[in-house]
Amino acid sequence: MRTLLSAMTAVFGWVTPALAATGGAVQGVSIILILFIGFAALIIVLQFIPGLALFFSMVKGLFRAAPKNGPNTREKK
Repeated sequence: MRTLLSAMTAVFGWVTPALAATGGAVQGVSIILILFIGFAALIIVLQFIPGLALFFSMVKGLFRAAPKNGPNTREKK
């Protein structure tokens, strides 16, 4: 048991500096991140345009005068 404990201590003492290493310093934002954010923004904008078109056509239909001879009107006899 003592041999196992000293072996584990040696391994963990050797590995700990590697776990604490910060790696390379990041210099700004990568081009992949910029493309991803741009693609997400493009999807949002392209979904916003049909939504606005539907909204304005709904508002236009709400304020339009009802037709006098439409399919839902009855003819008086």
